[in-house]
Amino acid sequence: MLRQHLDRFFGLTASGTTAGREVVAGLTTFAAMVYCVAVNPMIMAEAGMDRASVLSATCLIAIFSTTLMGLLANLPLGVAPAMGSNVVFAIILVKQMGVPWQSALALVCLTGVIFMVMSLTRLRERIAHDIPDTLRIGIQVAVGLVIMFIGMRNSGFVVPSPSTFVTMGPITSPKVLMTLAGFILTPVLVARRVPGALILSIIALTIVGLFLPDGKGGTVTRWPEHVFALPQWPHATAFQLQPLYLVQHILYVLPMLFFFLCTELFGTLANLLGVVTATGMVSKSGRIPRAREAFITDAAGSILAPLLGTSIVTVYSESITGGHAGGRTGRPALLIAGGFLAARFLWSLFMIIPPQATAPSLLMVGMMMFQGVRHLDLSDLRESAPAALTFIIALLTGNLINGMAIGTFSYTAMALATGRGRAIPPVVWGLCVILNMLIVVYSRRHRHHA
Repeated sequence: MLRQHLDRFFGLTASGTTAGREVVAGLTTFAAMVYCVAVNPMIMAEAGMDRASVLSATCLIAIFSTTLMGLLANLPLGVAPAMGSNVVFAIILVKQMGVPWQSALALVCLTGVIFMVMSLTRLRERIAHDIPDTLRIGIQVAVGLVIMFIGMRNSGFVVPSPSTFVTMGPITSPKVLMTLAGFILTPVLVARRVPGALILSIIALTIVGLFLPDGKGGTVTRWPEHVFALPQWPHATAFQLQPLYLVQHILYVLPMLFFFLCTELFGTLANLLGVVTATGMVSKSGRIPRAREAFITDAAGSILAPLLGTSIVTVYSESITGGHAGGRTGRPALLIAGGFLAARFLWSLFMIIPPQATAPSLLMVGMMMFQGVRHLDLSDLRESAPAALTFIIALLTGNLINGMAIGTFSYTAMALATGRGRAIPPVVWGLCVILNMLIVVYSRRHRHHA
């Protein structure tokens, strides 16, 4: 009787799948995306946030958002804090622009509210088509390169150099050797399509770190006091929003609000379309099934996430692995949420993971984002130049805003110079003006503080 009720609610038979396949699909997707429980707190800690609280918030928002995705949208998708947006939050918004992390969370929450309105009114789908592909790809690749650099820097694989600005760390250092081994192991696991390749790599390297000296009398990985522990509430980060800063510096933070809007618009749309297309779930007319419900889900998650203490959420592209395993309905999403619930009782194990163990996974995440380059027509400078300027300048200056500003300026200038000025969308005009105003303001602030 229960099986029949579940079949009717989720539509297993109508979707051409079975309960057994959906169980495998849910476990496969969870294994592929659980690395975020280790990586997201490490990135958000760059903003001065408590790592244990962010870990708890990461699990809680993944449980909520993925459960909602399964019940409301009836899709086999995992939802969790977005890799890339967390880097922009911690490194750009907080460290470089000097926005307090409590106010940065308020900005993210505002983004989620705007998203909810856009999702309910279907404005979201219409705006998604106004940003040119060259700028989308440039921003995506820029974030990927920043993610890779952060992983290498935090692990000690690259260190400051007075002559070349950065150089490789001492190759005889156990930390550098451990990271280098991960740079070889992780791509091999991914290339061989090993289920849960990233989390397996993190586990293996963390275990190796138990036996490597850290040069300070201890080991790279420290033994945990407990394996199982009662879940903690994110006391240090939950409900800490401070919106007053946003009111006082609205013009200064406005471009970052636009960035998070674009990230959420295109990130979830791209991942959602990629998953349903790769698994054959897209309709004959090319429409995404229950897209509106999926957009409402990640908008709700992006409102709750900063209230708990983390950045915006998104549909994970790793959900493709579950789709290939037979996931077609919302049941795998409930299993994924159950996996994150179990991870809450193992939080003490996630806390001992060293940055040398997560750096290779950050490298792979960055490489996946870098793959957008293949969609560029490199023979057409009108398309390739703005994208290239976006990610090269963002990487070399260590500032995504610089890259976005120069990239959009390049796009508008080349469009005007080649007689295509009328084709420039109003959104791009606004982005160009706002971003270039911001880098002027930012440079003056930097000069003043210097």
